[in-house]
Amino acid sequence: MTDLKCKIGSVEFNNPLFTASGTFGYGHDYPDMVDVSKIGAIVTKSITLEQRKGNPPPRIVETPCGMLNSIGLANIGLNNFINDVIPKYDSLSTKIIVNIAGSTIDEYIKVLSELESSSTDITGYEINISCPNVDRGGMEFGVDEKLSFELTTELRKLSQKLLIIKLSPNITDITKIALAVERAGADAVSAINTVVGMQIDTNIKKPAIHQTYAGLSGPAIRPIALAMVHKIAQVVHIPIIGIGGISNAQDVIQFLLAGATAVQIGTANFNNPNLYKDVEHNLIKYCKQQSVTHYSKLIGAVELYV
Repeated sequence: MTDLKCKIGSVEFNNPLFTASGTFGYGHDYPDMVDVSKIGAIVTKSITLEQRKGNPPPRIVETPCGMLNSIGLANIGLNNFINDVIPKYDSLSTKIIVNIAGSTIDEYIKVLSELESSSTDITGYEINISCPNVDRGGMEFGVDEKLSFELTTELRKLSQKLLIIKLSPNITDITKIALAVERAGADAVSAINTVVGMQIDTNIKKPAIHQTYAGLSGPAIRPIALAMVHKIAQVVHIPIIGIGGISNAQDVIQFLLAGATAVQIGTANFNNPNLYKDVEHNLIKYCKQQSVTHYSKLIGAVELYV
């Protein structure tokens, strides 16, 4: 029997298969068509202090190996989330991790503080310091070691719940940010967020996205994400949650071998939000073939050439 139970910080998850923020809504509207018990955790779309309309359209475009999006953190805002969404979480058979975004340290603090005082149904927080699709905020923290350290330090003071920092690939050395947030008390890092990209509509000779640049996700970024997860795994001692182009068990296994403790599935949810059952089945199948009784034996087990 293969054990897929996953531990991050003091929290145990049924398996290491999580949803990625922005690809599964707030998680409460899927149970009628998705068996959420097959999902280790639902990571909500980003919540900001105030409601946001996001960027003007067009803000999503398909690419040959994924998609570009510049949603701009459109969301219902903190108060609506607390009043309308959180009460529905007590009926879900999986754990909830709330993704938080902000433009200033004070905004992050206010959002997390309000969430802390409003619900016991939240397992933890994923702090988005790496969104490339907004005009201010997020990315400033994601590319600055000092700011990342300061933000994580302040948020750590506010909660003993799981604190995960989501890292940006749009930086020269991602390991420096990973080390900074580890020192500041983060329980884990998630990597990576989308890669900055662009597409041009040749018929109108304009960018395909209103904001010109957007975040590229999907299979095209998987090799980039794998490399960054592996690099981070060489320097930190906290768990890594791998993200980027994952759509099947083989993709999951690659991230585990590279050093991830868990993964988030994102763009693939738009095609098949029910893929978790098959991914779990095939991950167990692989473990049995490898005579692995607990999936954690795969973590960081890639053997490099010498």
